[in-house]
Amino acid sequence: MTTARSELGELLRSWRDRLAPHAVGIDPTATRRTTGLRREEVALAAGVSVDYLVRLEQGRSTHPSVQVVDALARALHLDSAERAHLHRTAGLLPPAEQSVQTALPFEVVRLAARLDDHPVAVFDATWQLRTWNSMWSALHGDPESVPTEQRNMVRAVFGSDDRARSWMRPVSMADGLERFATALVADLRIAVGRYPDDRVLRRLVDDMRCENAYFDTLWSSGVAAVHVGDRKTIVHPEVGEITLDCDVLTAPGADLRLVVYSAEAGTADADALSRLRAARVDER
Repeated sequence: MTTARSELGELLRSWRDRLAPHAVGIDPTATRRTTGLRREEVALAAGVSVDYLVRLEQGRSTHPSVQVVDALARALHLDSAERAHLHRTAGLLPPAEQSVQTALPFEVVRLAARLDDHPVAVFDATWQLRTWNSMWSALHGDPESVPTEQRNMVRAVFGSDDRARSWMRPVSMADGLERFATALVADLRIAVGRYPDDRVLRRLVDDMRCENAYFDTLWSSGVAAVHVGDRKTIVHPEVGEITLDCDVLTAPGADLRLVVYSAEAGTADADALSRLRAARVDER
């Protein structure tokens, strides 16, 4: 049975073993008995004693400080996900990221493209729209019609600039606008906790608190949760009202939200979605 104590040691040993000497500027020699780094080399790079690293790897020391864990993460060349996992395994809170990720991983772009039969859009942790497919435009309208900064779901719901609402057709929610607004603010609060130093995120929150008393009330309540979806009705000029399931999927490791609309097969709403799909094909 693996305990938290032994898991920390196993992680440190496995990451030390996988790191090739040449990756850290050490010339491997024929006399090395390991393909990875020696304890002495990791200890030197992290600024800790060899004896302390031995105790950590053997599970005899179980409460390293944040400074030690950060130093070991740098010495072992861990990526952000591994660094966060090392902190958790050591019984510490994972470090906050510096800024919201805006770059789209290839896998996310590929998925959005392959789901082109459904309206799909990708938002970052600030609920800024990053990409969308043609079915999204067919359903909601073309986001290109407004400036980039206004393509933000939070600004669309709470902002005072009409352009921020104009890129989406009128929408009503099965759970009500109040619940959606609360979920959006709760999700944004999670983002602020994760990216406390992101200036764009801070500006968004400050703007909304100044512009909208309801947002300020929700923000002051301290609610924090992840928005996962709703059932929404969109008023469309060609197919009329269309009610769809709206699911919000989070891309692991990227903190991006994939918003996907779908309809139950055989329903009038599925037929309406098919008509939108056909009209989009005809326009090409």
